[in-house]
Amino acid sequence: MLALLGIVLSIGAADSINPSTVAPALYLASGVDAARNLIAFIAGVFFVSAGAGVAVVLGPGQLLLSHRPHPHTEHLVEVVAGLVLVALAAGLWLARKRIARRVVRQERIIGRRSALFGAAIMAAELPTALPYFAVIAAAAGSGRPAMTQVLLILLFNLVFVTPLLAVLAIRQVAGSRGAEWLASIRLQLERRAETLVPALVLVVAVVLVTLGSIGLAGG
Repeated sequence: MLALLGIVLSIGAADSINPSTVAPALYLASGVDAARNLIAFIAGVFFVSAGAGVAVVLGPGQLLLSHRPHPHTEHLVEVVAGLVLVALAAGLWLARKRIARRVVRQERIIGRRSALFGAAIMAAELPTALPYFAVIAAAAGSGRPAMTQVLLILLFNLVFVTPLLAVLAIRQVAGSRGAEWLASIRLQLERRAETLVPALVLVVAVVLVTLGSIGLAGG
């Protein structure tokens, strides 16, 4: 169970620094009705992502559980998934200029429908959310009760939105001074988005390959 929690927490932490969600949150923090818009945005992100994960572990995930592979196979899948993510990180690096433009474009189209915008971002991200799929597969294939699997998915998503909750807390506690500081962070994120995204994917890849390799070495 500790290894499973390690996968959920480490991948969730690496995946949470996602410019596609953090940059819009920082943008909302510097606008009017910041608290309301941020809460709506975070809710949209969380419920779409968590809902999709729970639906998988309670649906197809239960079929996977009934045909649970040997632990050796599970660790091998972790290594392969990590290597796939290494390739994805390389592809994202090659497309880094387009990623940076996409982050800026997303900020500019935020209106009053913050919840819908958050939900739309996650709906668009889910088909290519390989780190999240790795967590879902780990939870579904863990042999744990369905409720435990659901709690693991919810934990991952709570970790995933932690930076967004931090933005909300800073905006509320620090007021206008906090808004100025968050705006400066947003500018820095815009400048570094083209390298940050592939770097974060690479971190997740290293986590998966390391955990899988340790499992294979342990027999």
